[in-house]
This record gives sequence, structure tokens and C-alpha cells, in this order.
Amino acid sequence: MSIPKEPRQLMINIMYLVLTALLALNVSAEVFNAFKMVDKGLVKSNKALDDSMTGLPDAIRDGAKTRPSLATYAERIDPIKSTSDSLVAFLEGIKTRLIEDKDENGVIRGGYIDDPTTPGIQKLKMEKDYAVTTRILIDQTNPEAGLGNELKAKLEKYRTDILQYVDEENRKEFEKNISVQIDEDTWQTKGKASWAHMNFDHMPLQAVLPIFSKFINDVKSTEASALNYLASKVGAGGATVVLDKFRVVSAPEKSYIIKGDKYKTDIFLSASTGDNSGTKISYSVNGKPLRTNKEGVAVFETTASRNGENKFTAKATVTDPVTGKTTPYTKEFSYEVGERSMTVSASKMNVFYIGVDNPVEVSAAGVNSSSIKVNMTGGGGTIKKSPKGGYIVNVKTPTKKGEYCYVTVSADGLNDKKPFRVKRIPDPVPKLSKSRGGSMSAGEFKVQPGVFPVLENFDFEASCKIAGYRVIRVPKRQDPQVSDNPGGKYNAATKALIAKAKPSDKFFFENIRCKCPGDSGAGSRDLGGMVFNIK
Repeated sequence: MSIPKEPRQLMINIMYLVLTALLALNVSAEVFNAFKMVDKGLVKSNKALDDSMTGLPDAIRDGAKTRPSLATYAERIDPIKSTSDSLVAFLEGIKTRLIEDKDENGVIRGGYIDDPTTPGIQKLKMEKDYAVTTRILIDQTNPEAGLGNELKAKLEKYRTDILQYVDEENRKEFEKNISVQIDEDTWQTKGKASWAHMNFDHMPLQAVLPIFSKFINDVKSTEASALNYLASKVGAGGATVVLDKFRVVSAPEKSYIIKGDKYKTDIFLSASTGDNSGTKISYSVNGKPLRTNKEGVAVFETTASRNGENKFTAKATVTDPVTGKTTPYTKEFSYEVGERSMTVSASKMNVFYIGVDNPVEVSAAGVNSSSIKVNMTGGGGTIKKSPKGGYIVNVKTPTKKGEYCYVTVSADGLNDKKPFRVKRIPDPVPKLSKSRGGSMSAGEFKVQPGVFPVLENFDFEASCKIAGYRVIRVPKRQDPQVSDNPGGKYNAATKALIAKAKPSDKFFFENIRCKCPGDSGAGSRDLGGMVFNIK
């Protein structure tokens, strides 16, 4: 009997660009539609796997009855199914929790809404929301905790548990093809806090759902492989079983591939009962015959040349070795094809600032990261790789209105570029303590060490310095007293003037000047002045 191998759903890792809290994630509608199609295809694939395993347990039990030594394989069926069903239920529960996200009062704020672009079709209400995935799946206070890492632990435990039901002499070979895999290397080499951060941190909801469908597919594929293993052990016992229910099954290595890549899938006949020894089975796809290996499995391979859904018809013809009667079994399958794409964006905003490091992230779907080339033009800019991942841009010349500098990305014949404006660091605000002027007690006024610039609402690490200012004391009914102060801190003359402060005095801080990173030449910025009334 030939039982399906697990589908190896290798999802394309698309890195999304995280903007500041004031900006929304910029993902095109086409990409979201692609995620929807991938998820839909995976759900269908999961249903096909369930259907293919429907009669398998009974077939294994029947085969195990032929010899007492085979009874152990029948006893492993329920634990395998129970272990798999439990993990699938956990994964489905997370999907439901993400889709039907609730607020602090327990009211559902997620769910589905009508798609205004396609009448009669619904879409996720929070499809572009990445806060819900981050909040539910990641513990920001502990990288090793959170629901995402709990899922990782369950997947690892499931893999270990399933291997227990495979005989020790077959375990090593079985483990090579097990679908449930955990990538422990990528998140560490990319400097991520944890496996969960790499897979779910700031990922939009619509992009996360196919990942969970893929995990469910991996679990069901692993379950099918385990039952396939039990069936092969029972079949080796020499049981004679009549084939009476058949289904053509396609087990692809990938259900979503990139245009120009190879689509490869195993085509074989799944039987709910029986041993097909002596039974001749031939396979074809779209009328073209396929060769079968010694295990009775045929491989169909084609080059992806058209985007979107691609369909093919697989046919298995069974010839009864006794009567010579042939019976055909046909089924249609489909797979999704997408284009390679790439995106470049500033990690903070579409502006580069002079005098600071501007972090930039670059991603390209379906392209090996080692083949990506990044260049910088305009703004007197340079770009280099960051030790922490991504790239760092440094610029020198501000762009005029309507002008831009560009970050250009090329890989495998693809090219893309994104425009950015170049600006000076904004003017800081001069302050005395936390105040920009107004009333201040004489005691508080006298203990201040000087005037300091503050960059308000600026997300980059930058520090400006006061170049100098003039302090004028105007006592009531007396002549003004003046002190010119170089730098931010008070010099001796200014300190002496400040020490004279008493109620009803006015102090004027005039011609306050400063310099910020990236300011060239000897000139300094004029920050205006401040007036304090001493009380």
C-alpha cells in the first residue's frame, strides 16, 4: 500500500519594514491578496490530508491482526492522532484569538468585514494590524516567554513525541523527512531576541495567518508520515488486503513558489485499505505519463511561468492483476505562483538627517540575501551594512524642494529604488531647567547651571551644543546689567549676575546660538531668546 508523504510547505520569509509609531506599515494590496491566496491554498491542502488519512487507521488495525507481533503498531495509532489533534487545536485556537481580538472589556474588535473592492467577499477587519500579533505572541519583557515561544516549545515537543512511535532502527531515516521543523539559526544570526520575534514581531495579521496554516499542514503531514510508517510495518507482515477505496494525492514540496522556480510534487495513489503488491498502477499529469520509482511513487515537475493560480490534472490508472480490469482515478490540483519583489524603506521615516546614523532595512521576497546589492545616490550620502543588521545611511547635503536622494537595490535581475528627502537636524529648544521663560522663584533661578538645548520629538540620537548667548538683568528702577556668555554653562561673570537675582527683577537671555551635528562652517543657529520674571 502506498501512503502519502508529508507536503513540505516552505513559506517564503518576507521581512516587513517597521516604521515609527507615528507611521503605518506600508504593504501593498497585492501582497495581502497573495497572503490570502496562500492561506486559502494551505487550508485546502490540510483538508486533502485529512481526507487521505480517513481510512488509514482501520487499514493498519486490520493488517496488524494477521500476526501478534504487529499489534504494537495498531496500539500507536490513537496516541499519534491524539498528539496531533491536540497541537492542531492549539494552533487553531491561536488563529481564532488573533482574528477575534478583544479589547480590555472583552468585546471583540476583530473579525471580518465586507470587502469594499469586491462585493460579496469578506476580508479581515484587522488585516494590516501588526500590534495584535506582537501583543498576543510576544512577551516584550522576556524574550524567552510569550505565546509565540510557547508554540515553538510545543512544536519541538511534538516532533520528539512523534519520533517515540517510530522503531529505533528506523528513527534516524524517518526524522530526515519529518515536516515539523524549527529554524534555530536564522533568528540568532539576524540578531533577533528570539524565534518568536523573528516570525511574529510587527508582522501584519494577514501575513501571520498563513504561517499558522503552514504549521497545521506540517503537523498533519507529520501525522500522515507516522501513519504511513505504521502501515508500511504492517504491510511488511504479509497481510492480504483488498484495495477498494482510492484517492489520487499530490504532495508538493512547496504550494507557493516564485516565477521561474521549479514546482515539484509527488503524485501517488492513496488507498484506505490494502496492499497493492501485484497491482499495476500508472500515473499521468495533463495526459503526460510519469515514471514511478520502486516505491510506486511518481514525481511531477514543471517550471512556473505564469503568476497566480496554476492547475493540473493528475490521473492514476489501476490494473487488477487477476481480471486485467483497469480503473482510472482523476483529481485536479493547484498551486500559487508569485513574482520576486523587493522593498527598501527607512526604519524611522522617509527622511534622512544630516549628522546622524539613519538606519535602513532592505528586504527582497524570493531572493537570496547574499545576492542583494544596495547603493546610495544624492545628498552627499553613503550607505553601509550595520553590524546589528540592515544598513546605515549618512548624508551631508540637504535636498531642495522637489529633489530627492535615492537608495537603489538590485538582485537577480530585479531593480528598485526609493526616494528620500535630506534635512538638517531640527532646531533644538533652549531651556533653563525645564522652562523656556515666565515666572521663576529667585532660589530656583540661582541654582541653574546654564542654558541647554533640547531636541523635542526627535527620534534619533543626537546632541546639540549652545555656542553662546547674552544675559541682561533689569532690576526695578535701576540700569540694566549685561554679561556675554560663551557656551551653555554660566561663566564667572554670568554667575555673578545671576546671583544678584531678587523678586521683581527681569532677566533676558538674548541671541542664543547653538551648533548641531552636521552643521558645517563657523556659523551657528539662532534659537531666539527667553525672558524670566523673578518672583
